[in-house]
Amino acid sequence: MGLIIQKGHRKEAEGSIYLIRQAEDLNHEDLQPFKSILDKKLQMVENGPAVFYTGDSVLFAVVMKVPDQDSNPGDTLEELRAKGGHIFKRITPEKLKTVSLNRASSSITPEELCAFAEGMALSSYQFLKYKSDKKVHTTHTLLIDDANIDQIELDELNQVIAANFIARDLGNEPVNALNALQLAAFVENLGSSSGFETEILHKQQIQSLRMGGLLGVNAGSSVPPTFSIMTYKPRNAVNTDPFVFIGKGVTYDTGGYSIKTGGSMPGMKMDMSGAGAVIGAMHAIAVNKLPVYVIAVVPATDNRINADAIVPDDIITMHDGTTVEVLNTDAEGRLILGDALSYVKKYNPALVIDLATLTGAAAVITGSLGSAMMGTDKTYTEILKASGENTFERVWEIPYWKEYADMLKSDIADLKNIGGAVGGSATAGKFLEHFTDYPWIHLDIAGPAILKEDEPYKQKGASGVGVRLLYHFIKTIARQTV
Repeated sequence: MGLIIQKGHRKEAEGSIYLIRQAEDLNHEDLQPFKSILDKKLQMVENGPAVFYTGDSVLFAVVMKVPDQDSNPGDTLEELRAKGGHIFKRITPEKLKTVSLNRASSSITPEELCAFAEGMALSSYQFLKYKSDKKVHTTHTLLIDDANIDQIELDELNQVIAANFIARDLGNEPVNALNALQLAAFVENLGSSSGFETEILHKQQIQSLRMGGLLGVNAGSSVPPTFSIMTYKPRNAVNTDPFVFIGKGVTYDTGGYSIKTGGSMPGMKMDMSGAGAVIGAMHAIAVNKLPVYVIAVVPATDNRINADAIVPDDIITMHDGTTVEVLNTDAEGRLILGDALSYVKKYNPALVIDLATLTGAAAVITGSLGSAMMGTDKTYTEILKASGENTFERVWEIPYWKEYADMLKSDIADLKNIGGAVGGSATAGKFLEHFTDYPWIHLDIAGPAILKEDEPYKQKGASGVGVRLLYHFIKTIARQTV
């Protein structure tokens, strides 16, 4: 559990944070003693927080930029989140249990105040399960002293942050503690507590469904595959046909017989970050009772090597009957997703969004700054883009021309599972598209899902990317449909 945000008066806290943007903000009674110093801070182009020690309390003043007229509102909110992340790191050594967050004046909006609080809370994440010396952050409560923000709004924000932490925890767990069976059990338990229904398909059922992609990737593992189905269908749902999320659940990826080399295998416990994203999103959507019918599915297995594992040149038959020539066993994510994409046709979905750490090619395009997007949807893409800008879990459409599909033609099967050196992320997308007959968006999250260094409000390791994006998207759907 990280930092909890709740309503409260600043006098109840051991320390206070004030957000300021202009000279008039310094007229606040608590800032008056420091007005001359803060006036100088306002003149600086780049500066950190000003810190003042007053008796038993600590006061932090954080200067925010005045947005340009042409600036993207999402950029302003991200500046607030980033500064919130930085101030949490600055507060931590002070050993304060409770701090308050305040707007010095209306120059800072309530939405901006919440973004700053969100950045602080997201920065409070810790994965200490396997540490003998668990140095838990002392600061556990952030009080919002603002009449324009109610507790219901803060409870919603707390749950979205908790959902992001769920995804991060799942990504950071090693495979010897989180295999496909354990992931399915986690989904069942979470569904019971969060308020969505679950159904887990085990190996015998997966075999009866002829999911050759999932079974093929699983052939080298001693742990059987699972196929988790999560359903949230509130009585007041604004939609009849569901929105469907699919998350790649490769709990560890060795590459199979196309084994990963050159030190690229460490970190592959996070190859199930797509699964973590949709599981976390389902928690946030259900516990916050958004009035939208949503289904999420997670095909799960590890990709390992034994005498039964598939090898390059093998041909497998997918759930929909498509035959696939496997030329690279490290292109395994598309195989399990192909089965899931064809399976969800049964729901007649309004839209399907899949999330996967699918290709290194996508990571080269976006880095950790966003996710590569492609697909066939003509209705919801712009809404998803806008949600990406608002949450700063940005998505960007990459070239997705029909010629990329030609690169997947096989001489001896319906498809081959790789397309060559050109357009690696696009050919992977075209492979997935083959298994769809509905509006569909593919998000390759390989870049932002696995962080090699700390970022302002994210830590090295699993980022939980996709949770906040999907939640904001579904909340927008609810608002626009009502």
